[in-house]
Amino acid sequence: MDLFGDLPDPAGDQQKASQSGTKLSKSSEPEQHVAPVIAKRKSDAMDSDPSPEHGKQKPRLEDSGHVFQLRSFVADRKGEREEMQDAYIQLDDYSKMFKELHPSIHRLALYAVFDGHGGSRASRFASQYLHKILCDKFPKGDVSAVEKEIKKCLIEVFKKLDEDFLKEAARQKPTWKDGTTAVVVLVINNTLFIANLGDSKDEAFANELLEEWITRVVVYKEDEKKYVAVPLTTDHSPSVYAERMRIQKAGGFVRDGRVMGVLEVSRSIGDGPYKNHGVTCLPDIKRCQLTSSDRFIMIACDGLWKSFSMDESIQFVNNVLQDETIHATDRRSAEEVRYDTSCSRLANTAVLRLSGDNVTVLIVSVK
Repeated sequence: MDLFGDLPDPAGDQQKASQSGTKLSKSSEPEQHVAPVIAKRKSDAMDSDPSPEHGKQKPRLEDSGHVFQLRSFVADRKGEREEMQDAYIQLDDYSKMFKELHPSIHRLALYAVFDGHGGSRASRFASQYLHKILCDKFPKGDVSAVEKEIKKCLIEVFKKLDEDFLKEAARQKPTWKDGTTAVVVLVINNTLFIANLGDSKDEAFANELLEEWITRVVVYKEDEKKYVAVPLTTDHSPSVYAERMRIQKAGGFVRDGRVMGVLEVSRSIGDGPYKNHGVTCLPDIKRCQLTSSDRFIMIACDGLWKSFSMDESIQFVNNVLQDETIHATDRRSAEEVRYDTSCSRLANTAVLRLSGDNVTVLIVSVK
């Protein structure tokens, strides 16, 4: 049995790498948009992609040495809040931080969004140190050995990050009480490992939306150019049965959807006063395989989801990506400018729709 909560395979299409090589170069010119392909959901594990015509298992893209090209874009807005409490990590070439990697690991990338509460110190601390701690604890060996140990590694990273911040918070006078939720996406070759601590928000769209979403866009119908968003994170709210039971067993309680009637999250980094009441730093971790039907990955804090539904945000980004009035510049291709514009417009529109919160949008193009 696999250690991870693998997501169902969203595509049965032929997997193709749009670029071969070992690392993504910042100076490389992005290609044109990947053409839409017909895709179907599968309930099988994501490590294999059986062909519907021949019933044979196709090789994983890592086996051929090809990797998808990833390029990230981000925009953040303070909005109506007095302080910016969001933070993020954006490392397209995370491998630069490693002194030595096995040759089978062609690419490492790391992306994260941290949504702070009670202050900005926890989110900033997480954005400054998570990637460094992960680098120190990263498993050794080839890609198969790394993937086997990565869940344990990520759990240790979150524990260490939480422990270090709580120590720093305790040294302050008065003690810091900040906390932060987190969505972390680690890309090893063409495999995503998603670790998240987050809560649900039902203010605008009932239980449809999480405080942090990471969505993967999959093309389903070529003629209609329909893009479907697949959520890859787990809802962590004190109102969720399993979360509430853990809190109660630790001696805490949930009132009005809040831990001890105060804290809206059931898992977080920081929040020292609530750690003895069942609030944990242990993330949920999922694994997902990139396929040629994936167009981009989006990570955003709840400031966006108070104003946008998931499908609406996907359509908004697609409209910008298809806007031919947005042209290339001397230093950037038209596609790069459009992705950057989509992040900025999405964040701006969320603020104009009176989100009332900080807004951070991070989009990773998949080619």
